[in-house]
Formats: sequence, C-alpha cells, structure tokens
Amino acid sequence: MALGGGSFKEKNKILPGAYINFVSAARAGVVLSERGHVAMPLEMDWGTAGEVFTLEASDLAERCPELFGYEYNHEKVKGIRDLFKNARTLYGCRVNGGGKQAACDYAAARYAGVRGNDLRLVIAQEGDNYTVRTLLDGNEVDVQEVSAAAELKDNSYVAFKRETALQATAGVPFTGGTNGTPAKADYQKFLDQIQSYSFHALGLVSDDQEVKTLFADFTKSMRDEMGIKFHTVLFRCAADCEGIVSLENVTAGSAAAEESGAQMSTEACALVYWVTGAIAGCAVNASNTNKTYDGEYNADTAYTQKALEEAVKAGKFILHRVGNETRVLEDINTLVTYTEEKGRDFSSNQTMRVLDQIGNDIAALFGNKYLGKIPNDEAGRVSLWNDVVTYYRELEKLRAIENFKADDIVIAKGEGKKSIVASCPVTPVNAMAQLYMTVVVQ
Repeated sequence: MALGGGSFKEKNKILPGAYINFVSAARAGVVLSERGHVAMPLEMDWGTAGEVFTLEASDLAERCPELFGYEYNHEKVKGIRDLFKNARTLYGCRVNGGGKQAACDYAAARYAGVRGNDLRLVIAQEGDNYTVRTLLDGNEVDVQEVSAAAELKDNSYVAFKRETALQATAGVPFTGGTNGTPAKADYQKFLDQIQSYSFHALGLVSDDQEVKTLFADFTKSMRDEMGIKFHTVLFRCAADCEGIVSLENVTAGSAAAEESGAQMSTEACALVYWVTGAIAGCAVNASNTNKTYDGEYNADTAYTQKALEEAVKAGKFILHRVGNETRVLEDINTLVTYTEEKGRDFSSNQTMRVLDQIGNDIAALFGNKYLGKIPNDEAGRVSLWNDVVTYYRELEKLRAIENFKADDIVIAKGEGKKSIVASCPVTPVNAMAQLYMTVVVQ
C-alpha cells in the first residue's frame, strides 16, 4: 500500500507521507486596472431602447450594423468612431426609442426609428414558391424561400406579417419610421442601470440644461457619497466639481445657433464623443494637455488668446488651433473654488486620474481579497500593507506618483473589531505645461 499523501486543510493526517498544497501567489488588485471604459446614453436611429449594451473597440466594425443600423464607415456612426479613437469599451444605451416602427404590407421594422425607412422587401415568385429578400440601403441582408408568408422567419431587421398573402413585387418600401424624443426619465433609467458597471468616463451629448444637471448631480453623488470615481463630460456645464469636465467647443457651422442663445443640437455638441473617449482612455501617468484632436468633426476654434485664458480660469475644457492642428489647451475639470481639502491641484484631470485610480483599485483589492476573507489581526493588516505598498510602487514606476516612501503607508486597527484605518499619502506627477526660461545674451 502506498504511503499517505495529497493535499491538506488541517494537519491531522494519520498515515505517513507528504501532504503538499499548491496555491497561487495572491495577486488580486495589485495590478493597475485597465483604462478606457465609457458609459454614454445615445440618440440612435435604430436598436433596442432602454437596455445597456457593451461594445468593444475590437468588435466595432462588425457590430455596427446590428447595434446602430449602419455600417462602420457611415456618416451616422461618426460620433462613435470619434469615441473609439481613445476608448476601449462602450456601455451604451438608446434613450430615444419611443418613436414608430417603419412598416410595409408584409413586415415591420424590428425597431422604432428613421433607419427603418431605408428597408425594402423584394418578392419574386417561381411557381408555387416565393423568394423574399430584405434590403437595407439596397443591399441584401436576408433572403428566404417559402411557399407562404406563414413560413417566413423574422430576421435581424424585420418582423414579418405572416397572415399576409405574398405577391411578386419589384420592391416594397418601408415607411412611417420615426425617432422618439428622449425625456428626463429615459436618462434617469440609464443612470440607474449604469450604476452596476465600472467605467472611467460618463459622457452626455446634449445641451438640455435639466438633463445636464441630472448627470452632474449623479456624478457628485456617486463620487462623494458612494466612493465610485469617474469623470463626466458635459457640454458647457459650470459644475465647479473635480469630477466633471465641461467641453466648451461647438462643431463648426453651429455659430448661428450659438449666437441666438437657443439650446444647441446634438450635432453641435458632438465633440463630447471624442473628449469622453480621451478622458477615459488617458493613461494614469499621462495628460490630455496639448493632445491633438484626430476625430472627424470640424471644431470651432475661433478664440482669442484672452478668451483662452478666461476659459482656463473658468475651468473649461477647450480645443484651440495650433498651426494646422486642433489641440487640447489644458486637461482640466470644472473645479474653480479651492479649499484646504481640495486645492488647485484637484482641478487637474491628471491629478484626479491618479487619485481616482488609487481609490478604485484599492477598493477593488480590498473587496476581492480581504473583505470577509482575511482576519483583522496583525498578519492580515501587514498583508494589506504589503499589497498597498506594491501598488504604490507600480504607480511610481509608471511615473504617476513621486517621493513615495513605504513607511508613509500606515494600516491600523480601527475602533471596531472589523474596521481598519489606512493612511496613504500620495504626490501625483503632472506633465510639463509651462516653461519659464531666461536666456542671458553675452
């Protein structure tokens, strides 16, 4: 009979032998989380309404027709392409699905929206059978051969009326499709749903003041009350908050509407797509200051030097002209009221990226590895201290922070048996922005 052996939970074995446990070294959370995740409500011409969908950069071209009703290179997808110049993942949701579905005698569009008006059915009869083709913009997206309408199966674009008698036709257009108008309740539903997702930037392509206030209040509540850190990009919203970025620029051609004082269209606010992606995708050790706008819109950059200075003082994220390029003037948020708790450094998005990254990553580390699992004794607190120190050293290697000393990290027992208190000083690094040089001529 063989000697005893295997793994063990307690050291109470009877037979002699080697009892060996193989375990993975704990790595939970000490690795920096990946950036580039965006949440955004969308006004769309097609698609399911009121449900959050996930779109990855790697799947963008393939899934565009399914989600938006248009091919990747279509003009209507320009904003999404701008977003993914820097973003990795989009958590999107259609908020204007309350319109009407386009229809014809034989079928109705799967979704409400004007895109359904671009559908057409072509029916050819061959003997007792019919070939039914579904066309979108003249391109075939589905074909079925049946003897009667009852045999037709719904496809990704249309739901057939199976009680209708089929007749040969060169092409029956769909008509009557309309987009809905999003209400405040639609945006609130999106915000309620998105709370369970993890993202770095929330964007809103709208100039509706009531909705902008809704998003600003949501951001402040999530950051200050729930400890969930992200930036929100809004169009011209002076929120005076380190978590809210206010884009100043309109798209070129929107000057007339701007001068009238009317609410700007979503097209005028469309640069929010690119800015949201840039805010989300910017690395923890990087800045968007002087970043070149490489999107497809033409930004209105008709600002004087004085206007640019005033914009920075007012906490506006603004694009300006540098030669033949459009660039970000300064990577800042809307915080303009400074206190002892939140000084001028908090107006820098690069500083806030570091602080938010630390907050989110340490929370994930604690939740995944320690919460309800590790005893609150000296050994447990030393383990947490080691993980926090390792994490800070990773940030220092990336040059996101400086002057780090392990001895500055203090993990102590709290007042209750289950609580711990952590003190973790940090000095974020910012990118160079101003050069003051004196040249002595001899």
